[in-house]
Parts: sequence; structure tokens; C-alpha cells
Amino acid sequence: MRIAIDAMGGDYAPDEIIAGAIESIEKLDKGDAVILVGPAGVIEEKIGAKNLRKYGDMLQIVDAPEVIDMNESPIEALRKKKRSSISIMTKLAADGQADAVISAGNTGACVAACQMRMRNIEGVNRPGIAVVFPTFEGPVTVCDVGANIACKPVNFYQYAVMATMYSKHVLGIENPRVGVMSIGEEDAKGNEIVKKSRELIKSDKNINFIGNIEGRDIFKGKCDVAVSDGFVGNVVLKLTEGLVDGLFKVIKHELMQESLLLAMKFKPIMMKMYQKYDYHEYGGAPLLGVNGTAVICHGSSKVRTIRNAVMMSRKFHNQKINEKIKEYLSTTNVRGTDE
Repeated sequence: MRIAIDAMGGDYAPDEIIAGAIESIEKLDKGDAVILVGPAGVIEEKIGAKNLRKYGDMLQIVDAPEVIDMNESPIEALRKKKRSSISIMTKLAADGQADAVISAGNTGACVAACQMRMRNIEGVNRPGIAVVFPTFEGPVTVCDVGANIACKPVNFYQYAVMATMYSKHVLGIENPRVGVMSIGEEDAKGNEIVKKSRELIKSDKNINFIGNIEGRDIFKGKCDVAVSDGFVGNVVLKLTEGLVDGLFKVIKHELMQESLLLAMKFKPIMMKMYQKYDYHEYGGAPLLGVNGTAVICHGSSKVRTIRNAVMMSRKFHNQKINEKIKEYLSTTNVRGTDE
């Protein structure tokens, strides 16, 4: 398997990205390869001649002299910077020279480039970013969290299908329970898009649909898949990240205030908890619905994030999730419209 990584994407690029890519090679099989995409001179200097010799064909470099910044307009940046790391990375996948792409860079640009270059799976109207929330009750897949902020019912339905395939075949949940994010559990709650989406998903008897869910239900073990538009999903994601960081800071502060010795005793437990529920453990979020394997990582990705993203991309690819999605959508009797 050939995995192309945007070496220049993220707050800590290129150092952390390159280091994560190198670490991941140790876990790959013979014949696999990591392809670092970015300014060749910069990448070679960071890797060092010793590592280049050590890993040989398992570590490759593709020159991409331009970089799309986080604050740039995605479409305009892709149009102007045709030699950017994101553009060339997705072109490698489109041309069959890479089996997966990974980036911690500009999310909008990455989503747009994947759609333009790799295209959508047959039957999929719009792709969705699926993030795994690590909860006490187990992993919950939320889709979409930012790829499509103006969803239609057919998008909600397809997100339910795609996230179910991912939850079942990658996370190992036998019969994922699917809920639609709303402002109340009752059928009457939610706007017209949510109501129509709920009825469309409900009409597919092969989906284990449980109806509306509220934001708090994600962490109560009520569902395994939560479907939303990209606006709501992104707000939930960012709120959760901030809340988790804030809670750990409060707990640490209170322990320090109580006793330094007590804080030191609790430190191993706190570290274990943080690692268990840290998004870095899941590596990144698959962009479900594009014709290939695409993983979008958090902007603050570190070595561990990239290493885990590589492992996740291999599992996604090897489980043939796209083929399962395509087959499901081609055989289902549910037919939504893009209205």
C-alpha cells in the first residue's frame, strides 16, 4: 500500500508530520510505502541521509513547492497553487500512484481537492468527514463534522449508510445504532431538513435507526453513529475538544491546590485517561464518500497522530469500505432526492 502524506499540513509541520511518517514505517509491511509530499529540499533535510538510506523505497518524496495556508480560501488556493502539497497529493491518488492520502492542513482545501481529483463514490452525492468520539461507553462515529454545512435529506441518509459501514467494519461494532442529531428526542423536534432526513433513514430497514438524539446522548452510550450536517457536527467537535482540555486543567489545578503529593500520585492515572480519550489516538477522520482513502487530521497533529492516521488508513483500505458503501447504495430501495 502506498500512503501519500501532506508534509506541510498542520500547525507543527513539517517536523512532526515527517517524524510521524517515519515512525509509521516501522509498522508497515514489506512492499508498503510512505510518500511525503512537499518541498523536496526541506523534506530531505528533515529526514536526513541516514534515514533515506535506511528505509529505501519505503520512504519516498514527491516535490510540491507550494503550500496552502490554513486561512486561505480553499477553491481559490487550489486554483492558484496547482503545485501545492494538497493538490499534488490528491493527484497522486487520482492517477493511481497512491492508495491513501493524509493531511493535517487546510480542511476545506483537502475536501475540495479530494472531490475534484478523486471524485465521489458512485451513488454518493456529497462526502462527509467522520470523526470518532472516544467515550466511556465506546467509540461513537459522528458524520459530518465540516465537509458539508448545507445538507439535504439525501446527504443525511448517505452519511448514515457510510458511517454505519465504517463503524461496523473498522471499529468492529456489529450492528451500529444510528441517531440523527436534533434539539430533542421527540419526532416533532428539529427543523424540516432533520425531520425529512429522519423519515428517509427510518425507511431503510437495514439501518439500526433509533431516531432523534441530543448532543449529550453521544457520551451516554445511546448510539454508535450520530448523523448531522457539517455545521452542527463541527460545533459539537470543537466544543467537546475545548471541554475535555478544560476539564483536565481544572482537575490538575484542584489536585495541585490540595496537595503536590496527591497530584503526583494521580499523574499516571490522568495520563492514562488523557491518552485513552485523546483524539490523537484515532489519528484522523476519514472523508467518507470519495473514491479512495482520504484521512483528514487535526491541525494540531503531532507524531502520534500521523502514525495512527497511517494505521487507520491501512485498515480502511484493507477492509474495502468504499466497495461496501458502493454496493450498499446500489442495492438499497431507499431513493432520496437532492432537493
